[in-house]
Amino acid sequence: MTTSGATGTNGLNREAAAGLVLVAAAMFALVVANSPLQQSYFDLLEYPVSLGIAPLALTKTILHWVNDGLMAVFFFLVGLEIKRELLTGALSNAKSATLPAVAALGGMVVPALIYTAINWNDADALRGWAIPAATDIAFAVGVLALLGSRVPPALKIFLLALAIIDDLGAIIIIAIFYTSNLSIVALGLALAGIGVLAALNRANVVRIWPYILAGLFVWLCVLKSGVHATLAGVATALAVPIAGSASENESPLEKLEHALAPWVSFAILPLFAFANAGVSLGGVSLVQMLGPIPLGIGLGLFVGKTVGIYGFAAAAIRSGLADMPAGSTRAQLFGTAILGGIGFTMSLFIGTLAFPDPSSSADLRIGVLAGSLVSAVTGYLILSRSKSA
Repeated sequence: MTTSGATGTNGLNREAAAGLVLVAAAMFALVVANSPLQQSYFDLLEYPVSLGIAPLALTKTILHWVNDGLMAVFFFLVGLEIKRELLTGALSNAKSATLPAVAALGGMVVPALIYTAINWNDADALRGWAIPAATDIAFAVGVLALLGSRVPPALKIFLLALAIIDDLGAIIIIAIFYTSNLSIVALGLALAGIGVLAALNRANVVRIWPYILAGLFVWLCVLKSGVHATLAGVATALAVPIAGSASENESPLEKLEHALAPWVSFAILPLFAFANAGVSLGGVSLVQMLGPIPLGIGLGLFVGKTVGIYGFAAAAIRSGLADMPAGSTRAQLFGTAILGGIGFTMSLFIGTLAFPDPSSSADLRIGVLAGSLVSAVTGYLILSRSKSA
């Protein structure tokens, strides 16, 4: 994910720190899941927690609260960023948006095709086709930030814009392909709540709390509807005004974005990583690690993302449809495309929707962690040895 002003020095330093915290949380989860605390770790994630007052209390496991509750806040921030970029940022101009849009399309299509080809004969495994199509921008931008001035600013903007479009693609995929057992009543109430959000926006309401209250109602209804609850965060974000009052320096959207970004980067995403990256490696064989699901995810992320992003971007530049990011070389564009293969948070999240059965969790996590790690190291090494134009 990105943050407003992330291309500045302070923003990139924050992204680098956030990426390191994310890695630390994932590594800590792996260590705990393979230590004498293993059972305590998994028991903690399955511990039920109730919010509210009976009979209206909502009871879910800690893992579900993280994935359905806290990640809704993450997607709320993503929604704010998408709206800002589309209206005033790098995606507001058709010419500047063409290259990252084309590259993002390739970065979703090719990994999905690779995974599908490897798992073609297994109908259950095919549910995971979208897992390698996602990019973890917090991790990817964190690696890019570690390179500092060795990467041209235009290439950083390209990766940020690509990630925004990638996030939008992930949201659409979740809404269309990972929705089941719809409750028409709950969905109707959610749509009514979205109507209230739209009315608040049309009435130029700039106070934040009415949007938050309506958004919580929408989240609860979506949670009960069969559509994944995180999409309520996106719907709420799109209603938040990007224009503020004359007496305010920041719009409601900017206020929320700046307030939430540190919490998401340093609390919510690390908690998600800790809750979802832990996998017991006891008894895991080389045969299992090279099984169709982990192999499809790993190759989809490392090979598919690289070929898709770089191949589509190079074709757009060669055809004159888009321009090469200023001051960058083909080698740097290639290295940045490899960083797009860091799936991690988004890939794990889509994986939990594709494979809710715990028996598939090891295959999912091995594939995502392996593909993301190889992409991060390889992309960093190529960019660290590449010179700007």
